[in-house]
Amino acid sequence: MTLPEINHQFSTDERCRELLERLRWPKGLECPRCHNQKVVRLLTNAKLLWCGECEYQFGVTVCTIFQDSHLPLATWFMAVLLLCEARKGMSANQIKRTLGVSYKTAWYLCHRVRAAMVESQQGKLKGVVEMDETYFGGRKRGVTMAEAKAAKQIVLGIRQRGGELRFFQAKDVTARTLREFIEGNVSEDVEMFVTDEFISYPYAVRGRYARKHRTIRHKERYVNGAVHTNTVENAFSLCKRGVMGTWHKLSAKHLSAYLKEMSFRFNRRNDDGIFLDTLRHMVAAPTLPFQKLTQNTAA
Repeated sequence: MTLPEINHQFSTDERCRELLERLRWPKGLECPRCHNQKVVRLLTNAKLLWCGECEYQFGVTVCTIFQDSHLPLATWFMAVLLLCEARKGMSANQIKRTLGVSYKTAWYLCHRVRAAMVESQQGKLKGVVEMDETYFGGRKRGVTMAEAKAAKQIVLGIRQRGGELRFFQAKDVTARTLREFIEGNVSEDVEMFVTDEFISYPYAVRGRYARKHRTIRHKERYVNGAVHTNTVENAFSLCKRGVMGTWHKLSAKHLSAYLKEMSFRFNRRNDDGIFLDTLRHMVAAPTLPFQKLTQNTAA
């Protein structure tokens, strides 16, 4: 989909609602409260539906990411397309200027789209899998290297060659923490599990993964045949280009949301249906109140 196509096909609220209804209820209209299909459209207001079983009156946006939004759905659709097609992401300031909305509206809109950008199936990765770690955070002046590193946020990347990428925000890089992410995301039947020479990995892969583990020593070389971590490092590079060139500054609290957005878009970078897939996730995801998004909680 392109922006002119979106403007042409979904220029009215009725067309947008029609698409959302098809994506949310592919087998026919259904009540979100009792899940009954005895649903009719109100003659007085075509936007509203009525359940004959529990007598609940609702619209297609109820209990979804779109709930309680005063923005036209056509504006939502344009914002979703912009976020889907920007390889390095798009800032709320850019959305504000492009769509002509306030910064608060643009910021909330972007975070609601990110909240829906989650993988629906979390199967374990197989084949050749790479794992690496990196740090997010600006330079700290007047502190030691150890203090500067401790202030940064740790991000783990796991990628199946020719397959899925996953980013995670981690509290530390101890063997126990790394092992938890490995066991939760990498299949025991993996052909080869590749990491760099970081000291925690040999302890993290003890047991079931030890025989499949291969290490590349970056002090000597970056590629040794099929043993390298270049593909996951390429994904890290794209993500950091987004931070430095698009968002410029991220809070630790919301870092995981940006990581989900980057991995969601990266895994669908060759998919022509990413726009529809994102909308499908948005009508299936729960609501995200502004108070919940802005509440002061630990990262």
